[in-house]
Amino acid sequence: MLAAPLAMAEKAMQEDPYLWLEDVGGDKQLDWVRARNAESEKLLKDDVAFAQLEADLKAILDSDEKIPYVSKQGDYYYNFWKDQKHERGIWRRTTLAEYRKDEPEWEVLLDIDALNKAEGENWVWHGANCLKPDYTRCLVALSRGGADADVTREFDLSTRQWVKDGYFRPEAKGGLQWIDRDTVYVYTDFGDGSLTSSGYPRIVKEWKRGTPMVEAKVVYEGTDEDMYIAGYRDLSTGFERDFVSRTIAFYNDELYLRGQDGKLTKIDAPNSANKSVHKDWLILELREPWKVGDKEYAAGSLIASRFDDFMAGKREFDVLFAPTDTTSFASFSPTRNHLILNVLEDVKNRLYVLTHKDGKWEKAPLKGAPAFGTVSAGGIDDEESDAYFLTVSDYLTPTTLMIGEIGKDPEPLKKMPAFYDSSNYEIAQHFATSKDGTRVPYFMVARKGLKLDGSNPTLLYGYGGFEISLTPNYAPAAGRGWLQYGGVFVVANIRGGGEYGPRWHQAALKQNRLRAYEDFAAVAEDLIKRGVTSSERLGIQGGSNGGLLVGNMVTLYPSLFAAAVCQVPLLDMQRYNKLLAGASWMAEYGNPDKPEEWEFIKTFSPYHNVKAGVDYPAVLFTTSTRDDRVHPGHARKMMARMKEQEHEVYYYENIEGGHGGAANNQQLAHMQALAYTFLRRQLMPAPGQQAAGAR
Repeated sequence: MLAAPLAMAEKAMQEDPYLWLEDVGGDKQLDWVRARNAESEKLLKDDVAFAQLEADLKAILDSDEKIPYVSKQGDYYYNFWKDQKHERGIWRRTTLAEYRKDEPEWEVLLDIDALNKAEGENWVWHGANCLKPDYTRCLVALSRGGADADVTREFDLSTRQWVKDGYFRPEAKGGLQWIDRDTVYVYTDFGDGSLTSSGYPRIVKEWKRGTPMVEAKVVYEGTDEDMYIAGYRDLSTGFERDFVSRTIAFYNDELYLRGQDGKLTKIDAPNSANKSVHKDWLILELREPWKVGDKEYAAGSLIASRFDDFMAGKREFDVLFAPTDTTSFASFSPTRNHLILNVLEDVKNRLYVLTHKDGKWEKAPLKGAPAFGTVSAGGIDDEESDAYFLTVSDYLTPTTLMIGEIGKDPEPLKKMPAFYDSSNYEIAQHFATSKDGTRVPYFMVARKGLKLDGSNPTLLYGYGGFEISLTPNYAPAAGRGWLQYGGVFVVANIRGGGEYGPRWHQAALKQNRLRAYEDFAAVAEDLIKRGVTSSERLGIQGGSNGGLLVGNMVTLYPSLFAAAVCQVPLLDMQRYNKLLAGASWMAEYGNPDKPEEWEFIKTFSPYHNVKAGVDYPAVLFTTSTRDDRVHPGHARKMMARMKEQEHEVYYYENIEGGHGGAANNQQLAHMQALAYTFLRRQLMPAPGQQAAGAR
């Protein structure tokens, strides 16, 4: 009976000789990882500037002068903080009066380093959810080594102790959400058949205190093909409601209202719409056009309806935002009496205040909001006040945190220090023309008076997926690790992202994926055409879906670049849906198990397109053994194949870190220093020395 499976395994190994590297924790595999790490570290750490750069980057990450961002729960403002003394971090709180001070007094609630020492663990903080109205009982999530899978434990703020025989969810992907003090929603791994094919919860249950989790009552059960099932209670005073969310795939979900009798009623809005319920209102972000009665609402619009009226069958909506060719919806945040609307206009934020008055919504600019940079605002407590926090940043300007109230100018509250001298640099926005004529924006940070002679070492960064927008944020690591060595830093806003709303994302889905790579190539070509750089001085960087981008730029456009940093990447697109959370991304990339879809997927599968005898840029792959979202086998196998083909390739795998690649500041500084040292060696050779990646 074993003959058939063994024959299939042997056939798979013949087709993919590096399949064995997918065994994440095997001794042979980790020996391979350690050997590759040693090779890369020896080369890069021997660089005379490496140790100083690593120390400088760690000092930035550990700085006591960073902004301690807070969130309000009850009377207190909570913060999670890491620095040199607190490697894994402390959870703490203070009052607003104290927070306004330059050096607030903090009340430490939980010390993760002390917890790890006491328990012999390597916990990484994943957050806490405290129950209204007294906020003394909290559900704390902790992850081993930074993986997505975590445990949830009940913590008592009044005693600073774990609750004896309190709620405990064993390690898995999932979570707990409060219903009341003695009841929670639990969605997790309940045993065989309880997870989706993506490895996320398929079942949500109602769990009563003092009973075994196995006896919890099933609330909703999804299918194996779904992505994620969850339940939660909206605890807004006077608007308490229970919901079940069924995520079928990215941007394909259903939301159900759960009645007191347990009956679920679907909110009859398009699956593609992002749905949120806030007090009186159902708010929908449309990702496709939606015709309701005789009205049609455009994709990218934000519309609102009275929730109770909608559930009673009425279909009357107000348009809160409608997109244009240059604008898209970014986000909204409620205060007690208003909504703060955040809009992207050619990838620059614009903030407005929406107020429902006399039966209609009025719109006005947010008073005192800056006109340039990445600006975001969030209501502090939407039940008590119209106060908000405002953050302002760009690539060169240290982030400022401000506090304001609707109708008044915000006032500065905290400011990040300048971690490098940016006075001689400037930011410019440019547009490249892609292969199909699409106008693609990109930001460039460079020294003032830059000579356009093609000699400038340039790092081009991108992502281009899942409707995620890349906006200008202060980047001290890039400043210290790249700009101060004389480099130019560029961020490309390619299709697949969300810079121009759903249409920008949808333009690069599945069979159209190559458009994202054509956009990135167009930006690279524009940099060369303008004389900013040359292919011998041009490097690229990206992580996760951005790692897939980098892998494809290396294999599809090898002559454009001299160096590439490929971080926690997807690369084997034939097997990605069988590895960890990969099945959840098929709405983005397609299903390789369908022959007709594999036909287009294989055109952007770097693992299948890399060839011997081609002059590729030098590549550094980085990943994490504990990444349980994007399997480290992608990077391992690609490195092994390229090494066997005798390409210039380097590899570093951090043992901890999850999908973020690092579990603490020391690990992150080390990873960053490796990347910037690699890029500098390839693109900034010493006088009279040819760059290692030059062709």
